[in-house]
Amino acid sequence: MMKNKTLKNIIGLAVVSFGMATALQIAQAAEIKTQAKHAILVEGSTGAVLFEHNADVRMPPSSMSKLMTVYLTFERLRDGNILLDDEFKVSDGIWRKWRLQGSTMFLKARQKVTVRDLLLGVIVQSGNDACAVLAEGIAGSEEVFVEWSNEKAAELGMKDSHFANVNGWPNEAHYMSARDLATLSQKLVTEFPEYYAMFKQKKFSYNNISQTNRNPILYSMPSADGLKTGHTEDGGYGLAASAVQNGRRLVLVLNGLKSNRARAREAERLLNHGFRNFSVYPLFKAGDIVDTANVWLGMEGKVPLIIEEDVILSLSRQDRRKMKVKVIYTGPVPAPIVKGQPLATLEISARDMKPIQVPLVAGANVSKLGGVARLKAAFNYLLMGSAGSE
Repeated sequence: MMKNKTLKNIIGLAVVSFGMATALQIAQAAEIKTQAKHAILVEGSTGAVLFEHNADVRMPPSSMSKLMTVYLTFERLRDGNILLDDEFKVSDGIWRKWRLQGSTMFLKARQKVTVRDLLLGVIVQSGNDACAVLAEGIAGSEEVFVEWSNEKAAELGMKDSHFANVNGWPNEAHYMSARDLATLSQKLVTEFPEYYAMFKQKKFSYNNISQTNRNPILYSMPSADGLKTGHTEDGGYGLAASAVQNGRRLVLVLNGLKSNRARAREAERLLNHGFRNFSVYPLFKAGDIVDTANVWLGMEGKVPLIIEEDVILSLSRQDRRKMKVKVIYTGPVPAPIVKGQPLATLEISARDMKPIQVPLVAGANVSKLGGVARLKAAFNYLLMGSAGSE
């Protein structure tokens, strides 16, 4: 017999969408307008998409793709392959190629530069030369570093990205999507907390030349702490941004805006919209007893149903009374039952959202009845039906 229990007490806690799903947020996002050609706003703790527009369309990422160069450098720092105080030499080839092309750290030929300074040269000054020196110093050549970048993109699930260089210089074979940039941004936040603070630095001086961070929200939003701007003629003005308010992080990617001013205004507007109109609510913790299931011919008449993973809601306040939470199982469940055995499904649904299903398992062992007790229980069931059935 299929059991379908609506958990009315849970509905009173929080209502809307499960953190792993995005369909509901996308439906709501259609009501939001943006001047950007590409945009995505993501809940940092759950990965839920609060808003998106052309998020999977491949685009010129310009200097925002330097985040991959930073990621690979952070990764090698974390693993101990390099140190912040290690020095890399500026080769004559890199100096000649990048000294007059685009953003620069103003490095000098054959100069030795620490990894720490090169990272700040990338993050704060957006130096094309700094990216090339890091790539050559870590991988031996820019070409090998580009191969590593594409391998890492595939590993991180960045399906609409391909790297042709290490700094985002315009190239038809060099592209990313807004969603992939958001994925990379989240990874930088979560995987490298010891280095991520570099993104908040507003000014950096090298070779007696001081430059300010181009990220506009670092100056307009006290809660902002990253990440990277970008601009090319073809791609327009873009920004990979992140901010934290009351312990809650949002990640935003924009591209295709017409001016630096439009980029600044749109980034602040969409981040504030996300903080104002959405919230995060924990619904269950791993190990919580969600409900009980009826048992057939067992030493116990019921078995607790346990959830094995945290369930966190990223929700819009407008729809918090429209979610339905149900426990579904085929019962009564025949004994014997082994603790951890999959028995049921927690289903979470809301308007315009594909239902999300989370497995529930037995929270205890239940032995099978034997002898006379088994015959008596079977007779009672046939005579009166399963106790507690609905």
